[in-house]
Amino acid sequence: MAEYFLFKKVKNIMILIKNIYKSYRTINGKKNVLSNVSVTIPSGRSVGLIGRNGEGKSTLLRLIGGIDYPDKGEIHRNCKVSWPIGLAGGFQGSMTGRQNVKFIARIHGDGEKVKDIIKYVEEFSEIGEAFDEPVKTYSSGMKARLAFGLSLSFDFDVYLSDEATAVGDEVFKRKAIKAFKDKVGSASLIMVSHSEGILKELCESGLLISKGQAIWFDKIEDALDLYHENNLVS
Repeated sequence: MAEYFLFKKVKNIMILIKNIYKSYRTINGKKNVLSNVSVTIPSGRSVGLIGRNGEGKSTLLRLIGGIDYPDKGEIHRNCKVSWPIGLAGGFQGSMTGRQNVKFIARIHGDGEKVKDIIKYVEEFSEIGEAFDEPVKTYSSGMKARLAFGLSLSFDFDVYLSDEATAVGDEVFKRKAIKAFKDKVGSASLIMVSHSEGILKELCESGLLISKGQAIWFDKIEDALDLYHENNLVS
């Protein structure tokens, strides 16, 4: 507990990940995803999570966002962190998009801003009449667009993105990238993306996830270089 309060006083640390272990039960038994991962993410840094499919990038993002919990270890946040944009599992399927947004806005937002949040999400998501239809009728892309708009309607210190810029057509993708660019400066990003161009465009630092371990790089280009070297060797 004393260590936690000491951490809260360190303003140059945004997120502290300490000795994290995470595993899942599968039909083939227990699968270890993250093993004794410790990372210090400095304040004001936008970070790209890099690694092969199945290495644990989305898992780490969920742990940072607090929607999943480690088997062992601790995560301390010195900031207000969004839920992962692009993961839309938190919606209630029988409720409409509008009802879901209204419900979440009342829980997490200022009561006086609920109408403004609903209007913003409706316009940003661009799902038309489906906004007033049950979410269980949505495609995965529509759910992701709804979640994207909802996340951006709140003022977070750190926005988490899981392939959110890959959602929708090219027009919406450009809109998503611009939305993140607009946030940079007043907020930080921690994002998973398979687009190196987007990672270089939006992130300064990199976190390479490989074989259960995480390696921090101050420069995103250095993380990408090592990622390519590992792929060439394997």
